[in-house]
Amino acid sequence: MAFLSALNISASGMTAERMRLDVVSENISNLKTTRTEDGGPYKRKMVVFETVKDRSFQEVLNGAARGVRGRNGQKIGSIGAAGGVRVSEIVEDDRDFKPVYDPLHPDADIDGYVMMPNIDLVKETIDGMSASRGYDANLTAFNAIKAMASKALEIGR
Repeated sequence: MAFLSALNISASGMTAERMRLDVVSENISNLKTTRTEDGGPYKRKMVVFETVKDRSFQEVLNGAARGVRGRNGQKIGSIGAAGGVRVSEIVEDDRDFKPVYDPLHPDADIDGYVMMPNIDLVKETIDGMSASRGYDANLTAFNAIKAMASKALEIGR
């Protein structure tokens, strides 16, 4: 059934946004970490998303308008045409660390500076809010699709 693929799309979005929120919380929890197993301060991590589909949005849009079939024979523009989103990788931010003057810190250099992680709390908070809103949007779509499917089944009674 086509509505099942629509549920899968929303579910993939919720899974990806949850992973993004997990990475944001890891970044915030390591805001003051100056020493890691690799040596040096903690590096900020970021989530990279990629689409899960075999055709572009423009092809899906054009196909929906004309009712044509795609390369694989599936009708382009049908509900099941797109596949959702997934986390392709988690990358480390290569921005420079922030030097902070604290001569009493155990990781301070000879001049009294400590290299702090390249994490901006405001940016992480905004990323977390964005991930939460993305999750909520996918959950709303999931519930709407579920309600439509339930109403469609009631028609058959």
